[in-house]
Amino acid sequence: MTKLKVGLVQLRSGVEPAANLDAAETAIREAAAQGAELVITPEATNILQRDDEALARAVRAPEDEPAVPRFAGLAKALKIWLVVGSLMVKTEDGRVANRTHVFDPKGKTAATYDKIHLFDVKLGLGEAYRESKRVRPGERAVVVKTPWGGLGLTVCYDLRFAYLHRALAQGGARLITVPAAFTKPTGEAHWEVLLRARAIETATFVLAAAQGGQHADGRKTWGHSMIVGPWGEVVAELDHDEPGILLAEIDLDEVDAARGKVPALTHDRRFDAP
Repeated sequence: MTKLKVGLVQLRSGVEPAANLDAAETAIREAAAQGAELVITPEATNILQRDDEALARAVRAPEDEPAVPRFAGLAKALKIWLVVGSLMVKTEDGRVANRTHVFDPKGKTAATYDKIHLFDVKLGLGEAYRESKRVRPGERAVVVKTPWGGLGLTVCYDLRFAYLHRALAQGGARLITVPAAFTKPTGEAHWEVLLRARAIETATFVLAAAQGGQHADGRKTWGHSMIVGPWGEVVAELDHDEPGILLAEIDLDEVDAARGKVPALTHDRRFDAP
């Protein structure tokens, strides 16, 4: 199978998980109704909450998180591959995992992935984030087998680390998901150029479903969900930060064509760092 219709869901998640899940389900159903075979939601689909204590009270252990069976059942009912960009779930040590869940058309969990790179930054003008204070980082890269080839998983800040995307491509990924809640200043400056760079470097389709707009916890996210082709071209984009759905048909043969022209994934050289 080389042709694939993809649906990216752009959300504006708040601090109430139940409302967020309802909004996500409505959008997923709409994307599937319009023919999407693979649907992707953004980072923090179930909750966006900057207050650490409030987040700790709201999240659940994976086995108790209602989003997991709900989205598994939805994937089965709609007969789609569903990538829930991430759910915030409680870990055994009391911290939080920023975890992607991939469900197949039978409603089975095909894979999970915990965000590896944590967002510890100071953007200026009082805007700062320290994700490592509450989130336990992942330790492994993940590529999922699908009918269209390998699907590599990343989350948001992972986008800035080219070596992860290269490892995914060399591990069999032909598509890479980038669910995100990019801040407005970093999104405006870096979102598109980073997505296009990762697509070019890996000759993969990059599928970036985003949060967008003014959230209940006070943050502002960039939106602009985007699909980028393996030659670096923007295939489709939502040019705003409002909730919505982005649909596009892609042809995985373009991955082979791009890699045939510039086979950079086979040209690694080992060297000592300075």
